[in-house]
Amino acid sequence: MRIISGEARGHTIRVPHSAATRPSTDIVRSAVFSMLESMGLDWSRVLDLYAGSGALGLEALSRGAEWADFVDHEQRCCTVIRQNIDELGFAGRARVYCIKVSKALSFLDSEYGIIFMDPPYADESLPSVLEQMANTKMVGKNTALVVLHSARRPLLDQYGPLYRVKDRRHGDTSISVYKWEATV
Repeated sequence: MRIISGEARGHTIRVPHSAATRPSTDIVRSAVFSMLESMGLDWSRVLDLYAGSGALGLEALSRGAEWADFVDHEQRCCTVIRQNIDELGFAGRARVYCIKVSKALSFLDSEYGIIFMDPPYADESLPSVLEQMANTKMVGKNTALVVLHSARRPLLDQYGPLYRVKDRRHGDTSISVYKWEATV
């Protein structure tokens, strides 16, 4: 897997070897960033939840994000993310939290411009996590919440004050982008 664009374009990133990890393909990541480019978003702080290899957050850093926080509960994934951050030269612009997403939602209290969520497709708690996420300090009026999920498990058009503003499908992967109601 490689970084698609930006300052680290073409660099290979490590992927954890785990049955629970499903790295986003280059095509899906390209679609995600294509969707985000036209939205005039704040790229100063991004959050990559269920980070796996960190591919989404690393791609954002490569494309100009100033800071990225990564959250994954598997130690193997956290090790790979740290290696990727170091190898790409992003060590001064990122932090890895090796904890469950539910724990991260309870203490991360800075607002992010972009939040990526790429949970395991079998995770049935996604709707409740989205409801909880929508009501945290991490989500503000200018935040874009990008959720990659199974096309066989559709999401609602609204979670709290967040409304789906974009939706794309690539094979079994659906990409849903949510924004604050005031910006719809």
